[in-house]
Amino acid sequence: MKCEHCTRKECSKKTKTDDQENASLDVSSPAREDGEATAAPGAVRQARVISGLRQFLKGEFHKLADAKIFLSDCLACDSCVTAEEGVQVSQQNTKDFLRVLNLNKKCDTSKHKVVAVSVCPQSLPYFAAKFSLSVTDASRRLCGFLKSLGVRFVFDTTIAADFSVLESQKEFVRRFRRHSEEEPTLPMLTSACPGWVRYAERVLGHPVTPHLCTAKSPQQIMGSLVKDYFARRQNLSPDKIFHVIVAPCYDRKLEALQEDVLTASRGSRGADCVLTSGEVAQMMEQSGLSVRDAALDTLFGDVEGQVRRHDGASPDAHLGHIFRHAAKELFNEDVGELTYRSLRNRDFQEVTLEKSGKVLLRFAAAYGFRNIQNVVLKLKKGKFPYHCVEVLACAGGCLSGRGQAQTEEGRADKALLQRMKGIYADVPVRPPETSAHVQELYQEWLDGADSPRVQEALHTARPGPGHPANSRDIKW
Repeated sequence: MKCEHCTRKECSKKTKTDDQENASLDVSSPAREDGEATAAPGAVRQARVISGLRQFLKGEFHKLADAKIFLSDCLACDSCVTAEEGVQVSQQNTKDFLRVLNLNKKCDTSKHKVVAVSVCPQSLPYFAAKFSLSVTDASRRLCGFLKSLGVRFVFDTTIAADFSVLESQKEFVRRFRRHSEEEPTLPMLTSACPGWVRYAERVLGHPVTPHLCTAKSPQQIMGSLVKDYFARRQNLSPDKIFHVIVAPCYDRKLEALQEDVLTASRGSRGADCVLTSGEVAQMMEQSGLSVRDAALDTLFGDVEGQVRRHDGASPDAHLGHIFRHAAKELFNEDVGELTYRSLRNRDFQEVTLEKSGKVLLRFAAAYGFRNIQNVVLKLKKGKFPYHCVEVLACAGGCLSGRGQAQTEEGRADKALLQRMKGIYADVPVRPPETSAHVQELYQEWLDGADSPRVQEALHTARPGPGHPANSRDIKW
């Protein structure tokens, strides 16, 4: 099936599969040498839980609706996704996740994988709305469920997003100060959305890629934190950790295929498997299990308290933080609450800093590929008035990711999305600059905020000039 928006003969698309079917967990009862079954109460409880899972997973998964291709689903043409990558993406599913848990029950202890799950903050409002809970309670319910399956650690990726925001802030200030007509470094286009970055790098090429922020996405940084910092803290080699990301969209599965500098040299990817929020919610619903809630873990050996969020135009929320930092750093202006102005549509908004009738900063948020295409066309024509643009592939932002809040027909569940937005707005805001754990990691993990190791761990090199694909001129 070919997506109507592609210009090439072949099109690689993400599809919702029924790979979950026939996934199973085998559990052997612990036994003493004399043959009498024995186990600690916790082990017995976990065995019962997994036995129950075996019953519901063995052919009990309902098939997902046939895949339907929408404009915001498409990863663009075959310049974005190779056949090999398509196969690897399809292998990241609940079956793979349960396979590792199953092997931990069967194999020798020395061969066990420590299973760690990192949950994106944009996924938590979905679980909260779906199960009628607060975000904090939803995180505890999710954590309890995952640990009942045999997951060892469950993290919140907000700390990785803190790093991504802080590094994006610093990069924008550097670009602003270096910018000139001869060597333009602006606008800066944010790089937290993997769908947008893949499209820019594989399809658009120059002159767009030099404007991409080099800060890694939260998922990439979380992979480094878990497989490098946390692995060393636990005295584990990276390949002994099976790291799973729970995310709102399918593009995160594709992002996981990109090897991280810190972990690739040790034969391990930052994220071994990505599950969408919808895939995990389906497991929770069909298990019928009663589990104990549990607090999220931290990389430092304690547990999370209340879930926090960033402040901005969307749950991705890089824009507001970069804007405030730039206003203070470049113009010594303290900016309070931001007022966003919708322009072409509600997914294209701008915010400006003005003084004495002069515009000092002009930022924009462009969500969805229709708005992205308008940004690209104006950028190519040299008629682009913005200093920085937060770009997200999904119309409506990350909460609207196709991996969650979907009806059986594959359309956005608007009622659920409205509840999710209300729930997210009630989450307390924590500026990344105020995180003591982030400051601690800069020193302990990266040898200081300005060390060469920061560039290696938190930034990436963009592809050089190449031959852009013809599909960059698609009129959407």
